[in-house]
Amino acid sequence: MITLNDFVVHKKLYIGNIKIEPRKVTAEYRIVRKNNTTINYLFDYSYEKNYFDKSDSDDVNLASIMLAQVAINYGLFFEEMEFDGLYDDNDKKFIIEMIENTSVEIYINKLLIDNPFLVKPFDSLTFEKKEKYTASKIIFTNYKFANLKLEKLKSKTDINRYAILSSGGKESLLSYGLLQELGTPYPVFVNESGRHWYTAYNSYHYFKDNINNTEKPWTNSDRVFNWFLKNLPFIKKNYADMSADIYPIRLWTVAIFLFAVLPVARKNNIGNIIIGDEYDTTVRGIYKGLNHYLGLYDQSRYFDNYLSKYYKRKGWEIRQYSLLRSLSEMLGLKILVKRYPDLQRYQVSCHAAHSKNGKMYPCGKCEKCRRIIGMLIALDEDPKRCGYTDEQIKHAFTTLSKYPTHQIETDRNHLYYLLINKDLIEPNNFTKKQAKAHPEIFKLRFGNKKSIINEIPEHIRPKLLEIYLHYADGIVSMKNGKWEEIENINEFIKG
Repeated sequence: MITLNDFVVHKKLYIGNIKIEPRKVTAEYRIVRKNNTTINYLFDYSYEKNYFDKSDSDDVNLASIMLAQVAINYGLFFEEMEFDGLYDDNDKKFIIEMIENTSVEIYINKLLIDNPFLVKPFDSLTFEKKEKYTASKIIFTNYKFANLKLEKLKSKTDINRYAILSSGGKESLLSYGLLQELGTPYPVFVNESGRHWYTAYNSYHYFKDNINNTEKPWTNSDRVFNWFLKNLPFIKKNYADMSADIYPIRLWTVAIFLFAVLPVARKNNIGNIIIGDEYDTTVRGIYKGLNHYLGLYDQSRYFDNYLSKYYKRKGWEIRQYSLLRSLSEMLGLKILVKRYPDLQRYQVSCHAAHSKNGKMYPCGKCEKCRRIIGMLIALDEDPKRCGYTDEQIKHAFTTLSKYPTHQIETDRNHLYYLLINKDLIEPNNFTKKQAKAHPEIFKLRFGNKKSIINEIPEHIRPKLLEIYLHYADGIVSMKNGKWEEIENINEFIKG
């Protein structure tokens, strides 16, 4: 019988030997095996401008926190984790709590499910209810920066400046479009060395050439993740050749990109960090009495709220949130394509994009492509604007007639309802079963713990909702399990 203790496969993970350069920060990740042999890898972030001073304790502290992020995924697999850097009590609390939270998420959403990447017998784990799931003893040391002292800051920031975690997807493009009307946006495209950069390539080059304040940090986090996979004996050796819609183990991912934004925000006195998450990414689940977030914690409003409180405890006057939490995926796409068509043309919502003549194009075959094509056609828009061909559009509708989209049920049902009622798709047994009207997806939805009106800052709330209401069919709020129309919108906006 396999238990969680069987997944504790290594003696120690060391994160330290931090090196600070003006445009680059690096840490050694070292695995100590149970036979005391060691292997190591370097994790780094680099920038196009000077952001770090190795004699500045605040810069060293920020670098230490950034370089700890990848490790948060691995608390189930080591007897001990040592973080060697300059950390204050807030950082230590943050790291310990996020390791435990991520341990629970990985336990439920990676180890207990049918995960094709696990070798036998690790794919037959028995559920255990425990007080604490992190296996590692977590210790903090500071051998290199003992001469530096940290003091709590009270930084001044500009509430009208916004750093946007940008990716080339519809959410970050829409966030930028909105913020260019509301304040001063700073698009930050975090370049990972893997294929994820393909989705950002088109929009980044447009932004770089045309939009002030565009930044491009770089990180090798995907290579560090692969290094871990090669050294976790419960992962299949051919994992890189396997096709699946999930990562083999990791779930603490967005934060790695988010923390790459922090040096830009701190040095430019930016008061807001914007993440492009919509209505469907804040979810809760219970597995045999154990609460979890369905593997989406770092895309939830709970994550934003936790990080905002963490920044405040450190004296950083930065607030983290999404502008899009009240929007369904289709309503967000509608606002983007109707109000900001010159931005939408750079959208690449495909993780299998390919290069052609110096530009990235979507594959046109994956689930995400058929979903985007279906929504654009349902909105009376042309998918060819963002790179799809007639052949790809035809293929998308063939597959939409056979296979469902990966959306929450209400959004998927309404998409098929629109496609059938506009005679855009064949009303066969499969599509008719999917189709059901849910008009609330074209309304701003608040309540139900997914979207809270007071979490939109007061200084932008009236203008933002004014823009939304040009495209949305009103505002609804969840009461007693039902959506109710908000009649007095002005009072509701006040919160």
